[in-house]
Amino acid sequence: MQRGSPVIADAPPTAGRREWIGLAVLALPTLLLSMDLSVLYLAVPHLSADLRPSGAELLWIMDIYGFLMAGFLVMMGTLGDRIGRRRLLLFGAAAFGAASALAAFSSSSEMLIATRALLGIAGATLAPSTLALLRTMFHDPGQRTVAIGVWTVCFSAGSVIGPLAGGALLAHFWWGSVFLIGVPVMLLLLVAGPLLLPEHRSGDAGRVDVLSAAMSVVAVLGVIHGIKDIAAHGPGALGASAIVGGLAVGALFVHRQRRLTDPLLDLGLFSAPRFGPALGIMGLAVLVMSGTLFFVAQYLQLVRGLSPLRAGLWMMPMACGVVVGAAVTAQAIRRIRQPFVMGAGLLVSCGAFLLLSRMDTGSPIGLFTAGVFCMSFGVAPVMILGLELAVGSAPPERAGAASSVAETVQELALGLGVAVIGSIGTAVYRGQIDGALPRGVPAGAARAARDTLGGAAHAAGELSGATGDALLAVTRAAFTEGLRTAAAICAALVALGALVTVTVLRNIGGPQPTGEGTVSGGPGAGGPGAPAPGGRETPAVPTGRDGASATNRRDAPVADRRE
Repeated sequence: MQRGSPVIADAPPTAGRREWIGLAVLALPTLLLSMDLSVLYLAVPHLSADLRPSGAELLWIMDIYGFLMAGFLVMMGTLGDRIGRRRLLLFGAAAFGAASALAAFSSSSEMLIATRALLGIAGATLAPSTLALLRTMFHDPGQRTVAIGVWTVCFSAGSVIGPLAGGALLAHFWWGSVFLIGVPVMLLLLVAGPLLLPEHRSGDAGRVDVLSAAMSVVAVLGVIHGIKDIAAHGPGALGASAIVGGLAVGALFVHRQRRLTDPLLDLGLFSAPRFGPALGIMGLAVLVMSGTLFFVAQYLQLVRGLSPLRAGLWMMPMACGVVVGAAVTAQAIRRIRQPFVMGAGLLVSCGAFLLLSRMDTGSPIGLFTAGVFCMSFGVAPVMILGLELAVGSAPPERAGAASSVAETVQELALGLGVAVIGSIGTAVYRGQIDGALPRGVPAGAARAARDTLGGAAHAAGELSGATGDALLAVTRAAFTEGLRTAAAICAALVALGALVTVTVLRNIGGPQPTGEGTVSGGPGAGGPGAPAPGGRETPAVPTGRDGASATNRRDAPVADRRE
């Protein structure tokens, strides 16, 4: 070797057939976790007629799953780093299958809320391991980008496939059947997981701080309870106290993490310049998408009168938008910097939300679904690249913690989308109904109509023809006005998000190289010295994050093996 010539690093090992089959196995719980967030959307009229939940109980049924998953994700990510990510994944699969069976046969609103809460806790054991194991299985940057893209598409598509699967089941079975989808999927994971997935644990994961975990859950649920109470009853002392109390516990949680030797939430992850902003923009995209999905399912079924199966089919463009958006993203980042791809996607979503804000009860369904398609197409690059930028900025030994924080943001945003955007729409719905109900509607039917559109549809069916039709017309118009208002707010949020993205993240990441010098094994893989998918340059000399040689890393995990 000539003096002064650069030392070229060996290309990272590429994944083989076993890793790609393992990715398919990991895609199953990822798909199911997001499906369970949305599978109940089309079942709302059926469970409303059977269990008769109040408006507040219905919102808790819909999103207690996502909130408890978000509250426990960080703790489970640390636990997975300590006891083994595959072990935690398999334990969560067994618990999730059992909780799914319990939820299917719930006999009251309270029981369904409780079983959905168990599903959320079980889901928190699954979620961090799926994303963290990808970091262990795929070392080549290009292949890892493809793997994370598949993971993101599954997570996003699951929330749209959920209503379709639910609609197909509701056409033949009772509403509880939508939960039984999880049982065979979890059984398959329990069989295939030990054969295809590697075990991995970190040597410095630290202990699990139970008090911090409890504080995080209390903080999240306190704020959400306050938002729901204000949406249901208007501004009051109870709602304000819950929000202030939740924020106070959250501040104490952050203070405790700064003092602990082994914090539950590693705040040092946020010192990376792209970690926090990338997560924030990604969370915004997930929030507006989930909030819109809450309205879309009910609009198609209860306002336009479609059957559950037909409503699910009309929602398929949302899933197609995510898939197409992911494919376009993979090509766009070869030529355009990641932040500008994300910003362009948010602008497309902004236009889609403006279109949805003009819908009424008689608008063409094709125009409505076109808006939904463009909305999901626009948020796809934000979710994929935001996740890649955030998780890729963490050291390998903190992959579980970084993945947990990223998934916490996603799950919390999914729940907040229903709680915040849904609560705004519900408040508009009730404001439109007050004083507009037709004469002759009994007090009980009026209360049911004011709670939910599903309750209004059930009450209208029990009234005489003219009165029932009038009640249904008023409530459908009120719900559509809530949808229009929610869409206008989402348009403003994503427009602001696009501005923040291109200003705060514009100097991070470059287009991924193509042609000569790329590492084989996946699209977008960079050669030595080329920008990696997260925007970092691959060094010519392999070094660890602490400056040590990659062959003698002091921070290497103590276990990374197949058992």
